[in-house]
Amino acid sequence: HAFFITVGLRRLFFSWRMVFGQVVIGPPGSGKTTYCEGMRQFLLGLGRKVAVINLDPANETLPYEPACDVSQLISLENAARVCGLGPNGALVYCIEYLASNTDWLLDELDKLSDHYVLLDMPGQVELYTHHGGVRSILHALQKHNHRFTAVHLVDAHHCSDASKFISVLLVTLSTMVQLEMPQVNLLSKIDLIESYGELAFNLDFYTDVLDPERLLPFLEDSHAGDSEFARKHKKLSAAICELVQDFSLVSFGAICIHDRESVWAALRSIDKANGYIFGGLEGADASVFACAASEVEWEDERFGTVQERYMRGADLSELLPPGSGRLPTNEDWAGGPQPPS
Repeated sequence: HAFFITVGLRRLFFSWRMVFGQVVIGPPGSGKTTYCEGMRQFLLGLGRKVAVINLDPANETLPYEPACDVSQLISLENAARVCGLGPNGALVYCIEYLASNTDWLLDELDKLSDHYVLLDMPGQVELYTHHGGVRSILHALQKHNHRFTAVHLVDAHHCSDASKFISVLLVTLSTMVQLEMPQVNLLSKIDLIESYGELAFNLDFYTDVLDPERLLPFLEDSHAGDSEFARKHKKLSAAICELVQDFSLVSFGAICIHDRESVWAALRSIDKANGYIFGGLEGADASVFACAASEVEWEDERFGTVQERYMRGADLSELLPPGSGRLPTNEDWAGGPQPPS
């Protein structure tokens, strides 16, 4: 009897072995593939065994060597030709085909049971906001004890346009509700955050998303006039801001894939979300729990360094009205109170 109990316990242990990783999602051009390669190199530097799986059938140029590629299962070109579909329709068909053949993906993951896995996903937003294919795939992985966190990348320069950022908030919230899994949202390419204009508020306003309705007055710049479309657009934007604030789920981190500090900060949030920090592939010990309990970031540590490094000096003071564009100079102080020495 002792022999059969031992065998049963061993089978139970291996059947519950967890595989940890990230599901990298986001709109086209948000830097998903570049993120996967940068994160792969960073994880290798930490001593982790890491593998990248490409699940984007339209991604033919990869900077990394994938452990497996969805093109081994189905070809985007063949799907478009046989079914008479366009690029977007063929991509949706490929995802639906993968959702119907998740055994292929599960078999590939079984070969990587001792790896930290990155899933490089397609960029079509509808796959994450309302289509059920990706959600079906991820739920199948979760049922087989794979612990993934969705990493949602958004171009940081959208913060410089109020209407675009409000749209980003809606897409992000829709993705979180649709996928029903742990999700970390990141403003990618943070080094280019002001490449399309200055921000109306400090960086923490956009990352914490505490009061998005403060963006509504800035919509007048992009929708001037009193047309019917402008009025309807403002009402819709106000409704979106109210919805996002009522859910109180959306927040963002900041990352530049070439900045080790920002990558490390993002990885800590991701590892907490998928549970890796509490006992990953190497197993948990007292030091892991002590580290998790002691990691407290102050507000200036979270985004102060990023803001000072990648944003202009005029954006470092909330004392200025939005759009003032510069800090006070010595000439501004002439005839009045002198600046502090």
